[in-house]
Amino acid sequence: VKIIEGNKERVQFYEGTIIAKKNSSINTTITVRKVLQGIGVERIFLIHSPKIDSINVLKSAKVRRAKLYYLRNLQGKATRLKQTFTSK
Repeated sequence: VKIIEGNKERVQFYEGTIIAKKNSSINTTITVRKVLQGIGVERIFLIHSPKIDSINVLKSAKVRRAKLYYLRNLQGKATRLKQTFTSK
């Protein structure tokens, strides 16, 4: 995410789990969830926004749902997902 402070521009990283993706052509959004100091924080990003510098996939997981809203009710190790490994 690009942040403008005064006349300077910097990139701030936001790392978390994508719990939802809404597809509507140019208005496609993703909802990213992370836990900060025991409090869950969710942020919605427009994929095609000029404020988004890049999106990197660090891990991928096997899930059986399109929306992972059930992760909101879980805590600690229960929020872990079954990781999948891709060959390059």
